[in-house]
Amino acid sequence: MTSPAPDPRLNRINLICLGVADVIRSREFYRDGLGFETPNNEAEPAVVFFNNRGTKLELFQREALAADINAADPPQLSDSTAAFNGITLAYNAKSEAEVDALFAKIESIGGSIAKAPERVFWGGYSGYFRDPDGYHWEVAYADTWQFDENDMLIIE
Repeated sequence: MTSPAPDPRLNRINLICLGVADVIRSREFYRDGLGFETPNNEAEPAVVFFNNRGTKLELFQREALAADINAADPPQLSDSTAAFNGITLAYNAKSEAEVDALFAKIESIGGSIAKAPERVFWGGYSGYFRDPDGYHWEVAYADTWQFDENDMLIIE
């Protein structure tokens, strides 16, 4: 009996890797500040993986990540956390109060508010914050949203 041919479609994201300046600082931001779960307690980790429902999040030192992409000619890095890299990550909340509660703690854990939560054009409630390395996160809520058993947003 032969195995079926591999399916060449790429229709899922298993892991999102953020290149960060300081893995320990970022682990503290995500683990201790935002409550992301990780078994990693190493004093000086090279990489940290978070066990989220659905997609996993990884922190990897950015110069090492650039070298992993191409050691001979690594991608150009910017030291500016103010530069927008054209990508956002998102957390879909289950209430406006949850959105507000997350924003109430962002600055105290090392993040910065890029846009305070407000009613938005698509009918929801949304705001943006930046993590210590400048990655933008949207935290949003809409009363029409439904979630699956893994708390992942159902999009039909």
